[in-house]
Amino acid sequence: MSSRLASLDIHPLRNELYNELHSRPFQVLPTPARVTQIAVLTTPEQRQAQFHHLQELHRLLGHPVPEQEVSCFEHTFGTLSSGTLRVRREMHMEFASYTFINLAASDQAPFLETGISPLPEGWLEALTGTVIAAFHLDVRPAADGTRDDLDYVRKHFEGMRLVGSSPQEGAARVWGTFRLHSDGFGRFMVMNHHMSDSQLGRLTQRLMEIETYRLMSLLALPVAREITPALNDMDEQLAVITRSLAENEAVDEETLLARLTHIAARIEAFRAQSTFRFSATRAYHRLVLTRLEELREDELSGHLTLTEFMTRRLTPAVKTCEAVSERLEDLSRRVDRASDMMRTRVELAIQSQNQQVLSSMDRRSKIQLMMQHTVEGFSVVAITYYLVGLLKLGLESAHDAGVDFNKTLILGIAIPVVMALVYLGVRVVHHRFIRMAKHQ
Repeated sequence: MSSRLASLDIHPLRNELYNELHSRPFQVLPTPARVTQIAVLTTPEQRQAQFHHLQELHRLLGHPVPEQEVSCFEHTFGTLSSGTLRVRREMHMEFASYTFINLAASDQAPFLETGISPLPEGWLEALTGTVIAAFHLDVRPAADGTRDDLDYVRKHFEGMRLVGSSPQEGAARVWGTFRLHSDGFGRFMVMNHHMSDSQLGRLTQRLMEIETYRLMSLLALPVAREITPALNDMDEQLAVITRSLAENEAVDEETLLARLTHIAARIEAFRAQSTFRFSATRAYHRLVLTRLEELREDELSGHLTLTEFMTRRLTPAVKTCEAVSERLEDLSRRVDRASDMMRTRVELAIQSQNQQVLSSMDRRSKIQLMMQHTVEGFSVVAITYYLVGLLKLGLESAHDAGVDFNKTLILGIAIPVVMALVYLGVRVVHHRFIRMAKHQ
């Protein structure tokens, strides 16, 4: 490192970030060549097993064994004089792609000898993972004219309808069917007119990525088809629930909430199952469209170009997946709104019940107040009666002791006075309790 940078704080990923843009270089591919690509879905456990399997290939062919796994590994076995096999392994997020390039000169017809022909017997069959893409790509020099190209190509695609174009302003001709042939592999043929080895390598790389990514993008279609009937059923249930709420029908709120909760749980389960797959489909589809744009195709002999074929066949499938994904999100939002309406309805019902309870309590309070006033009146009379009785006993005792006075007159005058004093005392106590209650 330069002494000028030695004292600076260097990001630990700086070198890795620089190398990332150069980790997957384009092939340099001569003409003729036979290429086979196999893409396998892998788990983290299978990746390690696949690397050990790649090391075994080196041992079988007598080459030094790689010690460290990298995201893009490439090695050439043999020489041009004895037959050359180039193996390239690229690790992606969900899958690993193996590209086998047979560069040995051969006069055999297309697809009789392929990129995997030089592999040791039994090695490919022991490869772990689930195959998602497998196809041969035969690169040959072009015939003298387009018609001669087409007559030659037709014989090697088992009578299937061809898709073809002239990429890079006529520098080559590309033919394929996007179907599986009798050997279980797909097929492409590239007729090289005047492409350099570097240009040809970039062209074949784009073709392989288009085929692999378009299959990866279609993985979500079975998922979309599987969950669509369930979405239809939940949509109908939600429509019934929403209509009953809108029409203010007498419904069992507890039952409706249970149904809404069940629908919401199913939607979340479907989202957990499909969200990543649908997002990956959109990403792979964008990659396919980008690679198609880079081909810069021209039409050939009235055949569909690769771009036209993908637009007519792949794009509707991707749109279907996107529609199901959007429908899941829409159902989730509608369930949330219906749940909000149901909660609002329950809250209003609870508030109405509370209002009725408060009104009933208010009525009972008024009745209790009236009863309290009545009791207070009775209590004044009772207390006055007992106090006057006591006063009478005192007056009789004083009269018997020789004090001369008119008992009857004094008692008559005392009764209203005692009653007034008792009434005032009761009111004072009553108001004191009210003030105490207000301060609490």
